Amino acid sequence: MRKQLSEILLQCRVINGPYASKRGDDYGAFLIMGPCGALLKILCSGTDAENGWEHVSVSRDKHPPNWQEMCFVKKLFWGDDEAVMQLHPPSRDYVNHHPNCLHLWRPLRDAIPLPPSILVGPKG
Repeated sequence: MRKQLSEILLQCRVINGPYASKRGDDYGAFLIMGPCGALLKILCSGTDAENGWEHVSVSRDKHPPNWQEMCFVKKLFWGDDEAVMQLHPPSRDYVNHHPNCLHLWRPLRDAIPLPPSILVGPKG
């Protein structure tokens, strides 16, 4: 996760209410206009060294965020050289507090294994 959040993101930080945080916190809520013209509600749990994860959730009012919006949020919080993931856990482990919310995760202790890119398609 980026050591310093972008100035644009800092200007979108929620500073009042139950999700309030302040400049310098590595967690917080953010309301930002996404690349498709919809308001994105973002909760960043920051770096949880005790549990070994970085986590950001992204939601919209009427439907889940799309791929372009999730890529936009990934770039806000992580560098181009960092892999993050969305997970589809076993059904018994599902937790769904918001039907239009998706999550980005990065483990702190291990690198995310990546398949060979050719399994997706040829580059270029």
